[in-house]
Amino acid sequence: MNTLEANIRNTKTKGELNILRSQGNVPAVIYGGKDENQNISVSKKTLTNLLEKDNFLSNIINLKIEGKDYNVLPRDVKFDILSDEPTHVDFLRIVKGGKVILQIPVKFINSDKSPGLKRGGVLNIVRRKVELKCPTENIPNELVVDLDGVDIGQSFKISAIKLPENVHPTIQGRDFVVATLAAPTVIKEPEKPAEAADGAEATGEEGATQAAEGDGKAPPADAAKSEKKDDVKKGDDKKSQPEKK
Repeated sequence: MNTLEANIRNTKTKGELNILRSQGNVPAVIYGGKDENQNISVSKKTLTNLLEKDNFLSNIINLKIEGKDYNVLPRDVKFDILSDEPTHVDFLRIVKGGKVILQIPVKFINSDKSPGLKRGGVLNIVRRKVELKCPTENIPNELVVDLDGVDIGQSFKISAIKLPENVHPTIQGRDFVVATLAAPTVIKEPEKPAEAADGAEATGEEGATQAAEGDGKAPPADAAKSEKKDDVKKGDDKKSQPEKK
């Protein structure tokens, strides 16, 4: 459980709140239960460090106020739109017998012991967080899914995850899936058929051979016909001349 020092504040105007923030503090309020709301302030630096940790809004925090300890649950944080620094926090008192609805993160363990992952399987996470209704005195930090011995094709449903006593998912009436271990998906580019490639090479070689033979041997067909016509014409000229006596 994280601990956060807090001070009671008596700010009433927007100007007083701005002065408080300029001094490195963040205004906050504690509400819930039978007690009245209590205005406090916390260190911006300490709060920022807690915000950087996982699951800030689902972890109980011990607030120390003037020597007294209060267990609270962060419910809402407002941020400056320009600097992205926290400007206000709401804390809910942890009251015995009360219940809250929280988004609890799912943690996967023993991935190195999964035969499915070793064979290239892919862990498809359907829900990284599950919404649960929890007693304020029994809030889980995380839901654990053990991948030891899990093979391709197996799935994890909410019924297979052990929940603390009196903790229930807000989705009722169906056993929803949290994650599955799917087969690997590998996309290969199609290869050119070997026959088509060989045929293209053969056509190119044959065309080149014919062109080479045509240059060195037979004249074009039109040229051959022209020579035959010239021979016939010459023969006719000889016949038309009178014989010399």
